Amino acid sequence: MSEIKKEKAEKIVAVKGMNDVLPGDAHLWELFQNTAQSVVQSYGFQQIRTPIVENTALFARAIGAVTDIVEKEMYSFTDSMNGDQLTLRPEGTAGVVRAVLEHNLVYEGPKRLWYTGPMFRHEKPQRGRYRQFFQFGCEAVGFNGPDIDAEMIMLCRRLWDDLGLENIRLELNSIGDAEERARHRVDLIAYLESHETLLDAEAKRRLHTNPLRILDTKNPTMQEMVNGAPKLLDYLGEESLAHFNGVRKILDHNNIPYVINPRLVRGIDYYNRTVFEWVTDELGAQGTVCAGGRYDPLIQMFGGKPTPAVGFAMGIERLIELMKAAGEPDQPNQCDVYLVHQGEQAQLQAFVLGERIRDAGLDVVMHASTANGPGSFKTQMKKADGSGAAFAVILGEDEVANHSASVKAMRAEEGEQQQSTVPFDDVVDFLVDQITGGDNHHYHVHDENCKH
Repeated sequence: MSEIKKEKAEKIVAVKGMNDVLPGDAHLWELFQNTAQSVVQSYGFQQIRTPIVENTALFARAIGAVTDIVEKEMYSFTDSMNGDQLTLRPEGTAGVVRAVLEHNLVYEGPKRLWYTGPMFRHEKPQRGRYRQFFQFGCEAVGFNGPDIDAEMIMLCRRLWDDLGLENIRLELNSIGDAEERARHRVDLIAYLESHETLLDAEAKRRLHTNPLRILDTKNPTMQEMVNGAPKLLDYLGEESLAHFNGVRKILDHNNIPYVINPRLVRGIDYYNRTVFEWVTDELGAQGTVCAGGRYDPLIQMFGGKPTPAVGFAMGIERLIELMKAAGEPDQPNQCDVYLVHQGEQAQLQAFVLGERIRDAGLDVVMHASTANGPGSFKTQMKKADGSGAAFAVILGEDEVANHSASVKAMRAEEGEQQQSTVPFDDVVDFLVDQITGGDNHHYHVHDENCKH
């Protein structure tokens, strides 16, 4: 019989720029998510969840057909089942506003909304910036005063404080309204044309389609020329200027430091008036961790009644990088209780006991067999120690015969009792009493060494 040669299976890896979040980092993502959700809820924001896939026309209309996002970065495809043109969402605002309009959410009054989830852009992956990336954002729809703009900014400041992040500074600008931008655009194009020899290829491409974005160039050879360009702030009318000064007044009164950056613009068509960014020098060239602004025209662009709105979005990957740089919190322990068992009857009892302990609100890991078998008591106790559990509950032949369990305090101080023999039916009460200090209520509780 001829030997059949097995071909080695080709290794499959993740798509470039789309990364796994491994258990070692998952606690940071959970910490960010819980902290951010707590902060936005303290300001009265409610969660909204929108689909990852939307009609391509949604983004082409909202973002603008002559932006980098629509021209070069969107993951778009034709649905082979019905021919629909679809796109993986490259940002969150357009989908939220589509949902607000489709479901008439502001019929009963303005709404404060927050969202989180993956976005997709086909760009060069770099530190903190990937092709699948996660955003957390807020949208306040139906509010037209400068107060909500300032509230959004102050909300971000509270989030940085609660996450323990420093060295994030606020840059602020106003890009006025459409008529003001149109007057500025004429003068800006004329100025740039007079310095055309200094423009790089990208700037020349944008000159007549999106000249505002040229002001945001990172090309060092263009900096001096761009600094001398006409400033949008000088074109603001009375209403736009009053709105901007209103935002500044609230920030000043609440001691929120900021820098007015006249080159801060938005490459997306729907923005107007207030724009802001939170930036840091700790992430290299990609220093923006949060960007936002007012977008009053967007709902009307989608066919709705004129409705003011303001929002922001932050890249979670970049903030996770900053959290690590600020001093990575210890990874939480895997459980409160680790169940060690030896023998068939002990394993059966361990299952019963594990469910009872979970019913009391504690987290339990029960030792499970591997390719090498169930493992000795010594091996299992090493696993119990490595789990970070406050207690190991041990069941063997002797314990089963005596209808009891041995409970070992894994983090006991010197001089404290480390191991106790507890009747089987009393184990749950014993553990809850030890872990909660006697506050025996049936809710999710954790030892100080077992925070999640």
